[in-house]
Amino acid sequence: MTHIIAVDGPAGSGKSSVSKAVARELGFGYLDTGAAYRVLTASALSAQVDLDDETAVLRMWEALNYQAPTDPDAQTFVVNGSDFTATIREEATSSQVSRVAKHPQVRLVMNEGFRSIAAGVDQPGIVIEGRDITTVVAPDAPVRVLLTADEDVRIARRQAELGGIDASALKDRDNADRKVVDFLTAADGVVTLDSTHLSFDDTVKTLLSIAKQGLEGDQEGAL
Repeated sequence: MTHIIAVDGPAGSGKSSVSKAVARELGFGYLDTGAAYRVLTASALSAQVDLDDETAVLRMWEALNYQAPTDPDAQTFVVNGSDFTATIREEATSSQVSRVAKHPQVRLVMNEGFRSIAAGVDQPGIVIEGRDITTVVAPDAPVRVLLTADEDVRIARRQAELGGIDASALKDRDNADRKVVDFLTAADGVVTLDSTHLSFDDTVKTLLSIAKQGLEGDQEGAL
């Protein structure tokens, strides 16, 4: 039985770094679903695929030789033998991800892949983070959390992380992504963790506390 911790949240909320820290602490695997969409976007751009053509984008995904890393300390993204780790974080990729993620059939296929990855990890559990993880990818996870923060704080964190990021770019990305999935409102049963006034360490501790409580209940339910 693989225990799943599902974490949703907007850009700059800290969900990637916090989720990796929690995975390390618990000895769990870690899956960055957003990276998969970035990999697909970067690959499609490189191949000059029309990002608005759902069939072409889906065909591109199916042709990729991509293995999602699940080690929180080894997040290297290799596609068809080429290292895309830096490319998927570039603004040229980030600004176009929403055009790929908007396609329902693409999301359906990729979500099925995420579930397969989660079921196949060697660790006792996995932290899956991204968008619509708590509602679509793993709606039955024992731990479901929406990690968020005020927009100004998220922008400041993103700028500190990447340097030189345009605040309007993050807002535009959030607005585009909101047309695909609601990642700012917690669904029923999902715990909201607002990190606006929390340090990184305090955010990790809080998520760990939420996770441990949920996992204990999951273990009791499995007995």
